[in-house]
Amino acid sequence: MSTLQSQTALGLLGRDFLGLMDYSPEEIRYLIDLAIELKSKNKAGEVYQPLKGKTLGMIFEKSSTRTRVSFEVGMYQLGGHAMFLSRNDLQIGRGETIHDTAQTLSRYLDGIMIRTFAHKTVIDLARYATVPVINGLTDFAHPCQALADYMTVLEHKGKLEGLKIAYIGDGNNMVHSLMIGAAKLGMHMAVASPEGYMPDQEIQASSREYAAASGGSLLVTTDPKEAIADADVIYTDVWASMGFEEEQKVREKAFANYQVNEELTAYAKKDYVFLHCLPAHRGEEVSAGVIDGPNSIIFDEAENRLHAQKAIMAALMS
Repeated sequence: MSTLQSQTALGLLGRDFLGLMDYSPEEIRYLIDLAIELKSKNKAGEVYQPLKGKTLGMIFEKSSTRTRVSFEVGMYQLGGHAMFLSRNDLQIGRGETIHDTAQTLSRYLDGIMIRTFAHKTVIDLARYATVPVINGLTDFAHPCQALADYMTVLEHKGKLEGLKIAYIGDGNNMVHSLMIGAAKLGMHMAVASPEGYMPDQEIQASSREYAAASGGSLLVTTDPKEAIADADVIYTDVWASMGFEEEQKVREKAFANYQVNEELTAYAKKDYVFLHCLPAHRGEEVSAGVIDGPNSIIFDEAENRLHAQKAIMAALMS
């Protein structure tokens, strides 16, 4: 049975995709395997359109390059149509409730993707919508990116279980999703962040519980060298995420010793792979020599947003 044919057995049809915490290790790995299969079909020129005649509404309260383009192209490749909706296009921007917006859009659409600030907005939208809701990013989580990240690691390393991933930088939405994913997939994750910028304590606790069940582990430290030691995968993100730009100067001082550069990566395994969710600020969180170097797979990672999100939409909406 192919990956495509086995989705019914997992019961993913009609589900929301709000975060990796809501998905079992088997379901996460299924979506990764499905993404790889859909990518293979695409590269071979094989047409696969399980969403023909279906429409995805895409609500953007935060701007985007990769999220918008990858969802639009992905929906097109799956045979469906994607509709861009900015805050200014919706009555929600003028005070309509999430309840009324969700109920109304559910009468027109087959799925909703939202990229917004507050995580509660996504939760409330999913609570009242009667079609699948996909979290395209909130200030708390970025599950679509994390799924694409682990897909990329699997392609390059041939496995996930037992690998060590080191994240250096801000304890933000990106690291939250990476921590949950690593813990459920049996990986060893180490996070290095300055005091005051650590990942959420509840996410840390949940990740340790999942890691105990999967054979993985989690280390959270303020020491980048400790975190990156013998890492198979190195990950970083901007120091000031979208919505925190006014803190840029303060954060530059706090993160001065957390740049991923040639000196720091020397502590990792020689065949490490480097990931960054982009956009990147060369010379800040990462040196040009690392992000543009031979260990960097950032554009494979960026491409895989398309395939990972196609897997999510196909599994939930077809």
